[in-house]
Amino acid sequence: MNTVQSCCNEGFPQDHAKREWLKAGIAASAAVAGITLLSGTAAAASLSRQQRDAMTPDQVLDMLREGNARFRSGTMQSHDFLAQKRASASGQYPAAVILSCIDSRAAAEIIFDTGIGDAFGARIAGNVATEDLIGSMEFACAVAGAKLVLVMGHTGCGAIAGAIDDVRLGNLTGLLERIKPAVDMTQYAGERAGGNPEFVDAVAHTNVGYTVDLVRRQSPLLAGLEQQGKIRIMGAMYDLGNGMVTFLG
Repeated sequence: MNTVQSCCNEGFPQDHAKREWLKAGIAASAAVAGITLLSGTAAAASLSRQQRDAMTPDQVLDMLREGNARFRSGTMQSHDFLAQKRASASGQYPAAVILSCIDSRAAAEIIFDTGIGDAFGARIAGNVATEDLIGSMEFACAVAGAKLVLVMGHTGCGAIAGAIDDVRLGNLTGLLERIKPAVDMTQYAGERAGGNPEFVDAVAHTNVGYTVDLVRRQSPLLAGLEQQGKIRIMGAMYDLGNGMVTFLG
């Protein structure tokens, strides 16, 4: 017997029971996922300032963790992107800024089941942190109010393999140079080549940690916000095979 039937059997009018059941469900989920009812069905809405500001950095992390779990299980929220567009047109209140790779298989918005207005997205091959990207993170957190800086690498990264093999190709050459420190830092006893998937993934993992440390070193502003507990800076690895995001640290 479901909740509504149970309430009705105890003497409550059916419409009242439905209203109370829906209110309870909405209240329980809105604080984390920004849930509302649109056109009679549950759909994810853009975060409001009140919802975002009420969240701690750890709660933002939980929001992304839960979104990834929905992605992996095939139970993603119903996103009314037109409604989200209208709701966020006059202002945005993202809870996180995510630095990830340009790989077409690693779109953070989909992997974390977020919608328009929920997270800032910065994408560059090898998820490296340039001065401009760090400046963008500073805007996201110090100006726009994001609570989490997430650097996300992924398995099977072509940029990492290119850095390992010292690829030289136009402007890409300079970008791959930013990954070289992670190649040198990675302790690995096997074949240290871009054709070895295990070594590529090991370097990708190292590169995430190196980039997180670089963000802290290059941005006293973000480091200070983290020390004050206002934001959290951390890394993650996305597995192309099973869809899981592993948070590091």
